[in-house]
Amino acid sequence: MRRDRVFLWVLPLVAASTLASSRVSAQDMVFSVEDTGAPAAPPAEGPPSEALANALRLYQQERYMEASVQFQRVVGGETDDAPANVQKAQFFLGKALYHLRYYQSALAIFDEITQQGQAHLYFGQTLQWLAQLASQLPEPAGIIERVGRYGTDQLDQFNTAESADLYNQLLFLMGRFKYNQGEFEEAIGLFQRVDRRSRFYVNAKFFEGISQVRLRRASPAVEAFRAIIEAIDSGVEGVEDTQRMRNLAWISLARVYYTAANRTDAETGERAIDGRLLGNAVEAWNRVGQDSEYWLDALFEESWAFFLADEYARSMGNIHTLFSPYFDDAYYPEALVLKSVVFFSACQIENASAMVSQFHERYDPVATELNATLEQFQDNQQFFEFLQRVRSGEAQLSPRIRGIVASALSDRTLLRNLEYVRLLESEEQRLEQSPAEFKNSSLGARILQDIFVAKSFAIDQTGDLARARYNRLIDELNELMTQVDTVELEIATYQRGQLDAEAQQQMTELARSAGLTVNVDEEHQMWPFDGEYWRDELGFYRQQVTSQCGR
Repeated sequence: MRRDRVFLWVLPLVAASTLASSRVSAQDMVFSVEDTGAPAAPPAEGPPSEALANALRLYQQERYMEASVQFQRVVGGETDDAPANVQKAQFFLGKALYHLRYYQSALAIFDEITQQGQAHLYFGQTLQWLAQLASQLPEPAGIIERVGRYGTDQLDQFNTAESADLYNQLLFLMGRFKYNQGEFEEAIGLFQRVDRRSRFYVNAKFFEGISQVRLRRASPAVEAFRAIIEAIDSGVEGVEDTQRMRNLAWISLARVYYTAANRTDAETGERAIDGRLLGNAVEAWNRVGQDSEYWLDALFEESWAFFLADEYARSMGNIHTLFSPYFDDAYYPEALVLKSVVFFSACQIENASAMVSQFHERYDPVATELNATLEQFQDNQQFFEFLQRVRSGEAQLSPRIRGIVASALSDRTLLRNLEYVRLLESEEQRLEQSPAEFKNSSLGARILQDIFVAKSFAIDQTGDLARARYNRLIDELNELMTQVDTVELEIATYQRGQLDAEAQQQMTELARSAGLTVNVDEEHQMWPFDGEYWRDELGFYRQQVTSQCGR
């Protein structure tokens, strides 16, 4: 029976929109931005039309609704303005829409500007407005991709004392773009430039850490995750949900240590366990608080570490906690796989078979029902509607899979996509309640079109993402079924007396292990489990494992 269980890195990512929680004032942020270079073919200039002059005057008076209607006339070609003036009207239209909180239309305007690059007079100045939109729109809006249209050297224009916050935000956003592109070295360089006093520092360190993991560099990843903990403990300001980020850093550290502890000899291909690194992993998992959303994950992952360290009593004790009535909605089918492996390794064949049977009894119907439910939805729109019903508790699901599906469809990426759709709907409602002269203008029609296109795309993307999460749930369960079948095959092989020499050697070594026994030191006391769970005992259970090998 293989014991080289290695976790895959599947970490919740933190959205740029989640990190940038502050809001800019109603006044323009002015940082004396200099042009980043003249466009190859400067647009023709000329005196402004009466509509443009009036729009600029209204804008300065903060009468953004009236100003935006006039700017749209210029952009729409209703005046005889020269191309340079049209570009100016376009830039100010985007700013006016931002102030009116029509963020999606503002983004659409700035998107058009950034597509033109240096050919647009306001390409350089648009960058800061993209950063401000990142504080208002969630990540699925695609602002990171727009920031990526700039060169990293163009960020330096904001590297001043008065624009330090903006500069650090742009470093983080550009780093996120490089990360999304798989350019991890460049991403790391950008994340490392974020100032330690910045509100983006902790999140930059997190992405630096997972970038290092993607490059298979454990030590720098450990340094990045530890920097998060140190920054939070030292009172860094502006971090949203510091306790969550601390727990996320600890569980990330544990996963790095655990993976590094599983070493493979390059010549022989044999695996070896580094006990020191495995101990570091256990220590990190233990630092995840019981009130954390990551605690059960940490407890279960730690079970495998205990198993690899021959601490069978502690491994089984953690699983005992997972099956307590306090966590009826928890979904850890792999825990039964681990229990069957432990019992098999201890030659407790009846108990191992019982765990296999319990797995099939509990999860075979789940697999059948999950597949049947999936067949009901033919496209992404339908799956989006299904996601909404799941989130509201209105989905017609049996108790057997209701909690499992709800958990699978509740990750932060999906929630950010739902947030984006809700934000678009709120902008749509705001437009509907606006004055008739604004709503019925060509600008009102444009805003409605921008929202419609973005909303249609967002719903399709969210439905597609939810479907992928659902399919992953099915695939993971199918993989576990394959693992259970392997255990079942090993049991049959054992009963026929046909185990190979390696498996027999592992069983012999386990029989000699001190980790089978529950040992109590001077600081603890043993209390026999009487069938009743107590919350303050969770995480401290131990289960005696008796080896029957050789009997």
